[in-house]
Amino acid sequence: MAIKSLRILCDAVLPEETIRIWDGSGGTFVDSDGNFYRPAQFTEDALQQLEAAINGEAYTLALSLIDVDGSAADSIWEYDETASIQGSPFVVKLQMLDEQEQPDGDHIIVFTGEIDNLDVADEAGADGIRSMVNIEITNRFTLRTVTNGAVLSDVDQRARSALLNPSAADDEYCKRTPLMRDQTVKWPNW
Repeated sequence: MAIKSLRILCDAVLPEETIRIWDGSGGTFVDSDGNFYRPAQFTEDALQQLEAAINGEAYTLALSLIDVDGSAADSIWEYDETASIQGSPFVVKLQMLDEQEQPDGDHIIVFTGEIDNLDVADEAGADGIRSMVNIEITNRFTLRTVTNGAVLSDVDQRARSALLNPSAADDEYCKRTPLMRDQTVKWPNW
């Protein structure tokens, strides 16, 4: 049995172009559709965030690309200043590879969202200036959070449920939960 590997592919669909990157170092990766992905290195925290998003445990995703050269980071920042990328689609995909590190089958989309914020941070060190590009991505589950910290009302819960699962019956969770206050839990008497 051949050992297969996996690539994490990211597509940032910006207003004027699509930026495609893969997590790792090395050369350009070409997927089965002929799209070119540039290598990039995610921080350790970004990989943990990505794992949580893939597992459905996160509704926002914060990715940080490290070791970006200064000119590329500057062009990313200038592009965001001239044509805002907020609201641009962002897709994370997994691609299985065969023994020759070539795409084996179709990619699997594991997270989709919209770019909410982007910033570029520079650090000066002994090796020169090192740039980091931070991207915050949100998806439809961001509706779970209420900015003032309040609990969702019955109306809010129904609206959120209808948006997340439009084919389901009307959500009556908030209506039924207060009724549980008057219930008694009875434990078995062995």
